[in-house]
Formats: sequence, structure tokens, C-alpha cells
Amino acid sequence: MQREIDKQKLLSLMEIYKKHLEKELGTKMEDRPRKPTTIEYKEFKAEFLPKHMGWYEKLCNLSEKLLKIKPDQKKAAVIQEAIDITHLSITPAGATSFSILIPLLAAVFGSLLAFVIFQSTFFVLLFLVISLFMIKPLGKAPEFMANNWRLKASNQMVLCIFYTVTYMRHTSNLERAIEFAAEHLAPPLSLDLKKVLWDVETEKYSSVKESLDIYLETWKKWNVEFIEAFHLIESSLYEGDEARRLNALDKSLDVILDETYEKMLHYAHNLQNPITMLHMLGIILPILGLVILPLVVSFMENVRWYHLAVIYNVILTVVVYYLGKNILSKRPTGYGDTDISEENPELKKYKNILIRLGNKEIQITPLIISVFLGVILLIIGLSPLIFHAIGVADFGIGGEDPTTSCQQRYCLLGYRISATTSQEIGPYGLGASLLSLFLPLSLGIGIGLYYRLRSKNIIKIREKAKKLELEFAAALFQLGNRLGDNLPVEIAVGKVANVMEGTISGSFFQLVSLNIRRLGMSIDKAIFDPLHGALVSFPSNLIESSMKVLTQAIKKGPLIAAQALTNVARYIKEIHKVNERLKDLMADIISSMQSQIKFLTPAIAGVVIGITSMITAILGKLSIQLQETVSSVGGAEGGAPTSILGLFGDGIPTYFFQLIVGIYVVQITYILTIIANGVENGSDKLNERYQLGNNLIRSTILYVIISAAVMLIFNIISGRILSATVGG
Repeated sequence: MQREIDKQKLLSLMEIYKKHLEKELGTKMEDRPRKPTTIEYKEFKAEFLPKHMGWYEKLCNLSEKLLKIKPDQKKAAVIQEAIDITHLSITPAGATSFSILIPLLAAVFGSLLAFVIFQSTFFVLLFLVISLFMIKPLGKAPEFMANNWRLKASNQMVLCIFYTVTYMRHTSNLERAIEFAAEHLAPPLSLDLKKVLWDVETEKYSSVKESLDIYLETWKKWNVEFIEAFHLIESSLYEGDEARRLNALDKSLDVILDETYEKMLHYAHNLQNPITMLHMLGIILPILGLVILPLVVSFMENVRWYHLAVIYNVILTVVVYYLGKNILSKRPTGYGDTDISEENPELKKYKNILIRLGNKEIQITPLIISVFLGVILLIIGLSPLIFHAIGVADFGIGGEDPTTSCQQRYCLLGYRISATTSQEIGPYGLGASLLSLFLPLSLGIGIGLYYRLRSKNIIKIREKAKKLELEFAAALFQLGNRLGDNLPVEIAVGKVANVMEGTISGSFFQLVSLNIRRLGMSIDKAIFDPLHGALVSFPSNLIESSMKVLTQAIKKGPLIAAQALTNVARYIKEIHKVNERLKDLMADIISSMQSQIKFLTPAIAGVVIGITSMITAILGKLSIQLQETVSSVGGAEGGAPTSILGLFGDGIPTYFFQLIVGIYVVQITYILTIIANGVENGSDKLNERYQLGNNLIRSTILYVIISAAVMLIFNIISGRILSATVGG
């Protein structure tokens, strides 16, 4: 009984202290942050870890069971560090086993499959060499993933410090500030911050500071400024003087902004040579090399078009992609946006094509339209092969020419008998060459249209939100001034809306004001309500976090809220200023890469295909005429003509040659777009998809137009010259 009375006294005493604390802090104790539990963290990890990393985990764990190979201690430490950064549930032994087992299986089964299908030692050796070269990249897969993780996380570091400092200014609580930052950041940095809190919850570390310090050690090699900024934030907790506390917080944001600019400056200066090398190795040399290849192939009987396809469309593409990824892996902490549809599930519907029928809204996935259009273009491109397979008679235009299969100067199909194997080969016709342009067109338009339709609506919403962010700092100053005049927040919002009428910020605050006046909502609900809140129409983490600061600070009075908003506005302006300076640094390199993607690559490739088509046509005509000459003088008895005829092979039809180059143009456009976006914006997947959609469609169409025009002009010229020569 006495124990029960003591318990009641203790509870009443706790209640008294609780009320005192609420009065001092200006907030209810029920509002304290709830730490994430183990289950929550695991669910969060499962939701936000990329799907390919999940497959990689399973394959590594399976490989470790089948073939356990332990790396040396030095290598194991490097792999373990990468595993910790990426939150993978594997061991260094599993990663090493995977890097050996997969190439081994690829070598055995790939070689057997190549021998059965192609009956060629070239493809058998190719699979063996590729399998051998796979070992090192697969062994470094955890490091590549960690680099990719760091690239994404480093994009969010400035915002992370911004959110933490913004919260710490009005509430000096590190745990709540980290939770506030984790709530408004996108993965992967939000996952890292969640783990910092989770490690405290599971008692792995005794305090948030200890857990945070251990986490910051992982960035020691790459982002010292991030560590310095957080140490300044931690030091503010021990400052007794309020002015010095706020100064430490302001200094932390200045540190990361200044260091970010300095590191990006060095990166921009060092980027010129790698980008030039990438341009030469990936575009200029391979495409110009194609001019010589028709001659080489004509004099080498055993070289086939698919050999060139493997070199250009597989090996060379992988090398260029690898070089590009190396360039991106050295990108320092910068700035970047996130895919807002991943953070806001309500916006995911805008990834589809929306058709309104009355009150109903029909959603069509872009994949259906892209595949449908791509298949139609593919069938048109394959039509010469289909026509030949089903026995459609060849036909052509341009005057009589008895040396061609259609008895005309320019044939649709242009199949002929091989001089070496006596088999029918082709298609060599100009019509087939022109129709082959639909093959890269199907690939470029199909993939490009999918990316464009999937990102177009979302990018519009984000651009609208970014415009709001640009002028939001001024709006926050206005709101802070009104609150500084001791006006209630409900009235202050309405006054700012009237002053900024006609602007996006004015529309935002007008919507907040309407929710308060017409729907009787509180300031909190007027902004954050999931159905009618102003943030539904203006999805932005920056704006949301600013409004969270407003609703938290207003509980302590309008003057505190005014000061908080003024500081937030100043931070936004500083971040924007540094971002603009960073963009200015990268402007020359980005404009150079954009010109390569949008004009130079498709233009050079188009001209090369035209020249190749002319060379192939000339060599083909000469080969046929020499055969006729040899036949007319008695074949082997002629001696000299036979030896000259032996110099000419069948050559590769322009149809297949163009297919190789066209697909390579699509591949290079894809790779360069990813690199250009990565250099400029870091890991911004939404903008990457949007740029891929635009560039693939534009570059492929430009390539097809130039190729068709040059091909027609050069073939007409060569046809008339050859006809005149024969006639003469």
C-alpha cells in the first residue's frame, strides 16, 4: 500500500516538473521525437535501397555458400568499409566469392553457347576474355556502389547542414535536429541519419553525439567539410552564451558552403583533360575509324559485321561508360535535386499519361506507347530482311543497270552472289540502307519517348516549386517582418499574400490564407493538410522545412518566429548564391558536352555513314565488273584479272554498317547524357531521365536526317560516275 502511495507521489511530482518544462520550452512534452525502432529502420532500408543492391546481396550470400573465398586483410577492410557505407547485408568473403564465381560461370556457359550458336572461335575467345576482365570490376562492386552512394549523399550535405542548423537555432536539441533533417532529406543521406538514431535506440552507442561521430568518420576521406560543419553544430550545445551558440551554428553553414565551392573549383579545373579524352576515345576516333573499315573489311574475308558490332556496341561502349563513371566518382560535395515523386506518393500518378474524361482520370503507362511505336519502327527497319525471307521480288529506280539484282541503278534490296562462297548475300541496295535508319530510330525514339513521358509532368511540377524556392527567401523576409510587428501569424500570412500578389510565393501564401479564412484551419493544417494544404500544390522539401520551422517557432511567440524565418531566408539566399557560382564554374564543360550530344556526335556519324555507303557501293560495283571481266577473258587463263579479283572481298552491306553506327550513336548519347547530368547536377535521377528523353529523341532524329541526306547525295553521285565510266 505504501509503495502505491509513493508511486502516485512520484507521478504527481513528474507531472509538476513536466508542466514547468513545457512552460520553459514553450512546447508540449508529447511532441518529443519518437526514435525509430529496429523494425522501422529495416522497413525504411527495404523501401529505399535500390532494387539491384537487393539482388546483389542475395547473389553474394549465395556465392559465399557455394564458393567461399576470403580476401586478404587489407582488401577485406576496404570492402567492409564500402559495405558499411551502403548498408549492404553481406560479408567481404561473399563479395569476393561473387566476383570469382560469376565470371567462372560466364566463361564456361558463355563459351559453350557461343560455340553452339555462332560456330566461331572469335566469340568463344571473346567470352573467355570478357569473363577474365569481369573479375576486377565485380570485385570492386561494393566500392562502386559506395562511390555512387557517396555521390548521392554528398548532393544532400549542404541541405543536411541547413536543416540541422535551422532547427538548432530555435531548439538546441541535437537528436531532434537530426530527426528533422532525416525527415526532409531524401535517401540515401536520410537513411544514414535514421541509422544514427537507430544505433542509439538499439544501445549500440550510448548517445546521439557518439553515434553521429562514428558515422562522420566514414566521410573523413571524402568530405572533411561535412565533418567540420557537424562538429561546429555539436560545439554550439556547450556554449553558455546565446550569441556565441548562434555564431557557431552560422559558422557551420559557412564552412560547408565555402569548402563546397573551393572543391568544385578544383574539380572543374581538373575536368578538362578527362572530358577531352572521353570525347576523343568515345566519339571522334571510333566514328572516324568507320570510314576506313569498309576498305579493311573488303580485303579481309573472315571479318563479319557482327564482329564490328561486338567491338563497337559492347566493348567500346563499356569502356566509355567506365571512363565516364570514373569522372563522376571524383565529383565533390555539390548541389542537386531529388525526384519529388519518390518522396511524395501523391505525385507518382504524374509519371503516367493522364487523360481526363469528364470527372474520370485515365492513367496510361508510357511504356505501352513507347513499345508500340518502337516495334512499328523496328518492323519497318527489318522490312528488307523480311521481304527477302518471304521471297518478295526486288525492284528499284534510276535507269537500267544489268549488273544489279533489280536491273535498275538503285535497288530496294540489292542481294547478290558472293564471289567467295557462292551464297546469296546482302542487302546492298540503297533502299535497304535507307530503311535501316529506322532501326536506331526505333531504339532512340522508343527509349527517349518513355523517359520523356515519364518525367515531363514531374519536372514541370518541380520547376514550379524551384521558381517558388528562388523567390521564397524574399517572402520569408516579408513574413518575418510582419511577425516582428507582433501580428498574429494568420493575419501576417494574408498581408504577405497581398503584397506579393501575382508571384508564385504570393499564390502559396494566398492558398494558406484561404485555408485559414474559409476552411477554418489552423496555420499548421492550412500548410500541411494532406488534402487541402498549400504544400500539396507546391511540393518542395525546402519550403516544407521552412514552414515546419514557422509552426514550431510560432509556439514560442511571433518575435522568435520572426527571427527564425529571417535566418532561414538568409540561409536560402546563401545556398542559392553558392549553387549559382558552382553552375558558373561548370558552364564551359557542360556546354561542350551538350554540343557533343545534341549536334557533333549525330552529325559526324551521319556524314561517316554517307561516305561508307558510297565506298561500299563503289567497291561492290567494281567487284561485279571485275567478275564479268574475268569471265569474258576466260577466267583462270587471264591470270592478272583473277589476282586482282582476289583482292576484293564481299564487304559489309551498308544496312548492317549503319545498324552498328546508329546503335552506337544512341548508346553514346545515353552515356554522355548521364555523365553531363552527373557533372552538372550530381545524382539527380529525375533531370537525368528528362534529359535522356530529350537528347535521345533529338540526336537520333538528327542522325537519321543527316545520314539519309548524305547517303542519297553520295550514292547518286557515285552511281552516275560509275555508269558514265562503264558506258565510256
